[in-house]
Amino acid sequence: MAEGIHLSGLGGALVVDKPEGPTSHDVVTWARKTLGVRRIGHTGTLDPFASGLLVLLVGPVTRLAEYLSALPKTYEARARLGIRTDTHDAEGSIVDVQDHGPAPTRLQVETELATFEGCGRQVPPQFSAKKVAGERMYKKARRGDTVELSPVDVEIFEMRVTDYSPPDVGFTMRCSSGTYVRAVARDLGDRLGGGAHLTALRRTAVGPFSVDAAVAGSSLRDGLTPDLTHWVEPADAVSHLTTVRVEADVAQRLRLGGRVPWEGAAYPGSGDLTEDPAAGNPIAVVDEAGLVGIAEIRDGLLAPKKMFTAVAEK
Repeated sequence: MAEGIHLSGLGGALVVDKPEGPTSHDVVTWARKTLGVRRIGHTGTLDPFASGLLVLLVGPVTRLAEYLSALPKTYEARARLGIRTDTHDAEGSIVDVQDHGPAPTRLQVETELATFEGCGRQVPPQFSAKKVAGERMYKKARRGDTVELSPVDVEIFEMRVTDYSPPDVGFTMRCSSGTYVRAVARDLGDRLGGGAHLTALRRTAVGPFSVDAAVAGSSLRDGLTPDLTHWVEPADAVSHLTTVRVEADVAQRLRLGGRVPWEGAAYPGSGDLTEDPAAGNPIAVVDEAGLVGIAEIRDGLLAPKKMFTAVAEK
């Protein structure tokens, strides 16, 4: 890892503020070059026209990606009413312009946006990274192929109008992973009767990670090494999971593939474990040195699922 960075032997999570324009993979490429580390991946794509938080996993902790990619996301967005595009954002081609007289009132916009809150179903955009028959949808869409996509379950925890200057609507939303903000803009326009498309998008949070702590993506591009304030230790990166603290001997048994009784595996510092986690749910195992790995309950035993052989450095 680049000189001046002293994380655990497992690596860590790097929070990056992606600028508008580059792809998420571009940011990963910058990080690999700047940090001198090949093993880097992100935990959730941002569209090129979007800016904001990308959580990169650097080093062996790339194996933790599945436990971070499902975290809820928070966005700041802007939509323009009355114009539909084929991509549902400003990068697409205009397919329809509507003029239905007076613009909706702010109250009408707020009322419609409020109906998105809660659990619902959303039809993904034709231009998306969703795979159908093994191929990304945007590749099919660019060829002119249209696929009838089934609605998917999504949840929007919070939706709020931040400003309204017709025909532009600013809003913030916190939602489940896999929710398309472009589709929200599309559906809002349809509900208001004139169509709409997304004109700006910024991701401000991924679960407990905030863009406020992120290093500017441009500095990675320019070869500047991020300081420790932009890094998250492996154990903290999965702190949203049920966490148990174990003694060194238990940690070693788990690393070697052994199982240990769930009762008595943890010692004080594990938090409230009055109820056993459901069988199969991931459990973060830590010892005094840091993250040991991910385990699960099998037949009443704490069993290893993804263990790390490297011992974290203090």
